[in-house]
Amino acid sequence: MALFFTSQNLPLRVFRLFLGLALYGVAISLMIRGNIGASPWDVFAQGLSRTTAMSFGLCTIIISGVVLLLWIPLKQWPGFGTIANAVLVGVFADVGLALIPQAHHLGLQILSFSGGLFTLAFATALYIGAGLGPGPRDGLMTGLVRVTGRPVWLIRTAIELSVVVVGFFLGGVVGAGTAAFALGVGPLTQLTLRWLHVDLHAKRPGAMLDVSSLEPIRPLTQN
Repeated sequence: MALFFTSQNLPLRVFRLFLGLALYGVAISLMIRGNIGASPWDVFAQGLSRTTAMSFGLCTIIISGVVLLLWIPLKQWPGFGTIANAVLVGVFADVGLALIPQAHHLGLQILSFSGGLFTLAFATALYIGAGLGPGPRDGLMTGLVRVTGRPVWLIRTAIELSVVVVGFFLGGVVGAGTAAFALGVGPLTQLTLRWLHVDLHAKRPGAMLDVSSLEPIRPLTQN
């Protein structure tokens, strides 16, 4: 099993990418069906969907496309994984929303959101570990950090506050889940990166992490 997560074989890396993106879309669906708030970008897509009557997944794809256009003045270059991320997350989110029923009781809402949050962290580690290009939103953040010289936390916070405010006024659901996402996604993603032996500092994508040298878990600035 460890070989699957750490192999540099290109077909396996592509498979990890697609599996990660599929799980990422399903994870978003679970959090949306929990109806107690979602990530800032998903609040934006949800609000846009309610305003335009387009599907949530299509709105996610459109937003990703606009974000990629913002890469141009930042001189960011997408990889194969970037384009796949921009298209497939929205597709799989719509599939998940079609299959997963709305949770109506608080216990089920919390369970749905929590399951989605953990699945999203695992999916993030999968597609990052494939090493085939960052997601559109990650690239926007890193590009702005490089161009402005501002710290990651400031750029990330500014972007996500902006999209969640716009999403809220468009009709997206902001709630306890939004705050839980902000607090929980970093530590959970860092934990799953360790489980899958993904070293973000390795020269080769998806290289195995030396778990003997790990420091205590700290929140990860993440998408």
